[in-house]
Amino acid sequence: MDNWTRRTWMASSAGMALAASLPRRDLLRKGFPADWLAAHLIKRENWHPFPRAAERRGWEELPADARKAVTAAGEACLHTNWPALPATLFLEFARNGNRSHYERVRDARRNKLRDLVMAECVEFRGRFLDDLANGIWTTCEETYWGLPAHVGVQKAGVGLPDAAEPTVDLFAAETSALLAWALYLLGPSLDDVSRRLRERILFETDRRILTPNLEREDFGWMGFSGNPVNNWNPWINSNWLATALLLERDEERRRRTVGKILRSLDNFLNSYHDDGGCDEGPSYWFRAGGSLFDCLELLYSATGGALDLYGNPLVKEIGRYIYRAHIHDDYFINFADASARLKMEGDLVNRYGRRIGDEKMAAFGAYGAEGQDVAKAGSIGRQLPALMNLEALRKAPRSQALVRDVWLAGIQVMAARRKDGSAEGLYLAAQGGHNAESHNHNDVGNFIVYADGEPVVIDVGVETYTAKTFSSRRYEIWTMQSAYHNLPAIGGVMQSAGREYAAKDVTYRADDGMAEFSLNLEGAYPEAAGLARWKRVLRLDRGKNEVELRDRYELRKKVSPITLTLMTPRAAQVTGPGQLRLGNVRIGYEGVSFAVKAEEIAIRDARLRGAWGERLYRVLLTAENPAKSGGWTLRFTQ
Repeated sequence: MDNWTRRTWMASSAGMALAASLPRRDLLRKGFPADWLAAHLIKRENWHPFPRAAERRGWEELPADARKAVTAAGEACLHTNWPALPATLFLEFARNGNRSHYERVRDARRNKLRDLVMAECVEFRGRFLDDLANGIWTTCEETYWGLPAHVGVQKAGVGLPDAAEPTVDLFAAETSALLAWALYLLGPSLDDVSRRLRERILFETDRRILTPNLEREDFGWMGFSGNPVNNWNPWINSNWLATALLLERDEERRRRTVGKILRSLDNFLNSYHDDGGCDEGPSYWFRAGGSLFDCLELLYSATGGALDLYGNPLVKEIGRYIYRAHIHDDYFINFADASARLKMEGDLVNRYGRRIGDEKMAAFGAYGAEGQDVAKAGSIGRQLPALMNLEALRKAPRSQALVRDVWLAGIQVMAARRKDGSAEGLYLAAQGGHNAESHNHNDVGNFIVYADGEPVVIDVGVETYTAKTFSSRRYEIWTMQSAYHNLPAIGGVMQSAGREYAAKDVTYRADDGMAEFSLNLEGAYPEAAGLARWKRVLRLDRGKNEVELRDRYELRKKVSPITLTLMTPRAAQVTGPGQLRLGNVRIGYEGVSFAVKAEEIAIRDARLRGAWGERLYRVLLTAENPAKSGGWTLRFTQ
């Protein structure tokens, strides 16, 4: 167990205020200022991050099955039409809130372009060039490279995009990097088709990405206005950085761009607590901490290894979060908008782990990469290093991390299992925090329980995104409400959204026999709940293989009823007085007389179905006439 899990940590109101105003480390700006960049940044024409397509040795030494898979992916695109992105498809978001229809077509176009680029690099016989030229040209002709859901930052607002105001979102930056890598890898071959392709790529990437990002500081993701940042910051910066390093012809402007990216990345790093906890959850980590790694790899390469932040403790802890949030197989702790099940980008985790000298992380990445399709490795900026690392990755040790104890004090998330390296027995994870976290659900005090690596009491997660998801009506969505988390509703009153609705008196301690987490939930509920205090204690007893939940409350007024929710993928059975069963897990409860009811929730949303299947259950334990002070104890056993 790490030293930071041995100690007891407590947070008061003053401590929470301190957490909200983290120190400005400015690791990159201070460590690598403008004069340092001028001396160490490799000139564009001399920078050689990967073999170009004409440099055949690097491509021909790839494993034969990988070459075959990449070529087959490109062949599937040959002589096929590029699906249209009509105005009416873009307008669906403004008209009815649907964003997935446009995104599905847009993603198909980008993936097709990526597959053609990579197939031509592997084969290098010119067979894919005409289709590739069509893809580059049609991409450059798109009015807006971003998504309808993100166009609202333009002065014109939501609707059709204004071509006169280029704004940069996640996917505009991704598109720019895709074109930049295509030109780096295949420039002379594209010139043989037409020099206009090179000129068009340079023109469009400059006007849409390089110039707006260099001249403007009001894009929220940059963090220069003092606003909080999330995964958008490193994700966009990684693609902006690749575009600038590969395409910017003016070396002075190129250095200024890199310097600005370093300042923006500092805003991301400054937003993290020392423990590296990601409040967006593990699925977003791949575009938060994972994209930070993408940036650091580009900077390491473009300075000949001189810009090396891998020994920094914060960078190490941000990396380690991904295996600390792992439960078993493809299950992860999924508080907020994270998904409970995810397929890791194992190569990225492996390379990150090797860079920071963490064998557990490297092996976990190799485990996550096992059996993955090397021809479909996400963005081209990740597929390139993944292919070049493939042979080493396949030889690397691989294992699940299965960490016994986790405590992330900054975001107030804990996890504990019976023993290190094993999924056997019960697993507990819980959170405190506040209700204005990135991708927030109103879920202060929520917890999950797994048994032998399988879900028992769960965090449902989030449905497919729509306009409503990121609007003022977010908390009308059932998955965002505390009544659909493992939390109490007091007289029908749920938790409220906002930074002021937060956990108090948080404590954590762990040793070889147990792990215990406690907090006061009172501050997460509005005045209407009438709460004076609600102390929740969650404890894993390793010897007994038991999870205990103790709720003790005090009310300022008489309230009825009080209902405790348990969300589960397992059908509930009442097996006797004070006894429930969820599959092979028994729940005994005492201290109050509950009326027990189980609601079946049919799952129609594709995103939730991918995690939980066709149905979930909401078990309601209701105290119909509770005393002004009281409580209960629930014990989960196998």
